[in-house]
Amino acid sequence: MKAVTIYTDGACSGNPGPGGWGAILEYRGAEKELSGGEPETTNNRMELTAVIRALECLREPCAVTLYSDSKYVVDALNLGWAKAWRAKGWVKPDKQPAKNPDLWARLLDLLETHEVSANWVRGHADNEKNERCDKLAVQARERFA
Repeated sequence: MKAVTIYTDGACSGNPGPGGWGAILEYRGAEKELSGGEPETTNNRMELTAVIRALECLREPCAVTLYSDSKYVVDALNLGWAKAWRAKGWVKPDKQPAKNPDLWARLLDLLETHEVSANWVRGHADNEKNERCDKLAVQARERFA
């Protein structure tokens, strides 16, 4: 399997409000930047979309090291929350509906193709790639503001 590193971030002005996402894919020293946004969304939807869109760019199964400043995304993957939500019909242990089931379903489907190791990084803490993703997300968000 090819080893790919992905950095992602999401941004939203208001929650909900205009939002953007950014991602950087690295493979063998080459980088590809991606970004996009929506006029009415939430920060968590943009965080998820960044990961999904980056993984969707991969043309074959890959071993992915993912870096995100979203505890929502990283914890839901690493602690098995998202899989449990799906198994229980998108209901959380507190009997409340899981948010963003459409995006979680897409992401979980992608995880069946790729081996993803999710890592949390502190946002706005001088991580060069995370900072770049933040800029991409903010620029994309501004198109809808």
